[in-house]
Amino acid sequence: MALLLALLCLTSVADVLGKQRINSENITRILDRLLEGYDNRLRPGSGVSVTEVKTDIFVTSFGPVSDVKMEFTMDMFFRQMWVDERLAFQGPVEILPLNNRMVDKIWTPDTFFRNARTSLAHNMTSPNKLFRIMQNGTVFYTMRLTVSAVCPMVLMDFPMDGHTCPLLFGSYAYTNREIVYTWRKGLQASVDFPPESSSLLQYDLVGQTLFSETYKFSTGMFSFNAHFLLLLNTKENILKNVSNQTVAGITTVLTMTTLSISARSSLPKVSYATAMDWFIAVCFAFVASALVDASMRGVAPRTHIPIFLQGSAVPPNMTLAGTSAIDKYSRVLFPLAFGIFNLIYWYIYLSKDTLEKPRSVV
Repeated sequence: MALLLALLCLTSVADVLGKQRINSENITRILDRLLEGYDNRLRPGSGVSVTEVKTDIFVTSFGPVSDVKMEFTMDMFFRQMWVDERLAFQGPVEILPLNNRMVDKIWTPDTFFRNARTSLAHNMTSPNKLFRIMQNGTVFYTMRLTVSAVCPMVLMDFPMDGHTCPLLFGSYAYTNREIVYTWRKGLQASVDFPPESSSLLQYDLVGQTLFSETYKFSTGMFSFNAHFLLLLNTKENILKNVSNQTVAGITTVLTMTTLSISARSSLPKVSYATAMDWFIAVCFAFVASALVDASMRGVAPRTHIPIFLQGSAVPPNMTLAGTSAIDKYSRVLFPLAFGIFNLIYWYIYLSKDTLEKPRSVV
């Protein structure tokens, strides 16, 4: 009985190994047949039809966003799908799961990020690429990328500003008569942005917009997919940026000047005044006015009564001025003026829609 069970086990193992060997041999033959006469220099449907490249993005992390460099960084899985009828096959499997070595042997889109400053394809411990071929010739190609892209910013309302940061990608060499880019899951679901991937210290991600558009260049019309990220400065960041300047600014003119210089050195170099510049300038004016007021109080006529003369011994015709008129008015006017300024300033900027509208970066 034991001998019979052992024989059955050995037979089952042999059948499994045999099927695996047959499947491996079949897949090898399929791949060899696919690559026979295949020219990876020609796009699918070359000279006959337009190749549609469907894309979608899964964001693994977003940030940081730099005001100084006017750029943002995004780490993502960038997915592309297209149909290459030359790769259609018949076999025991519906999908061929392949590694990155097969990518170099077939045609792939020459996708590039138009407004990227730097981009990195992850290669540790091996190239982070996923490649699939389906029976009808559909190709699914995914890679992990880190892209740092330009984000044009208008900083008139800094640090209570909002920005629209674009990410544009399309074909580098093929015009829209050869390749067209579309969003694979539509305009609502093609970019997956998990909440844990968009936690920023300085900004809140308040929305995103997707669309496809054709841009005209000197070399022709090109199809692009566009992904716009809507960013808004956090209220905590606003308070952090202005409270320190307010407290230090009312202490001395020297401290205010030093603070202004140090603040400007760490902010973007722009040719116009920002909201922070206006706040610092008015605070500086109040500090300078306080010093002028102090100097005027120093020369104002006032007579201090010695302790031993206080009482009926003081002559009735003496002018007593323990507190000058300037001092009396300053105690009321300075806090009142600064309070009115703050009410107007914060009302204007907190009620203002500071989020930039999407605009073309081409």
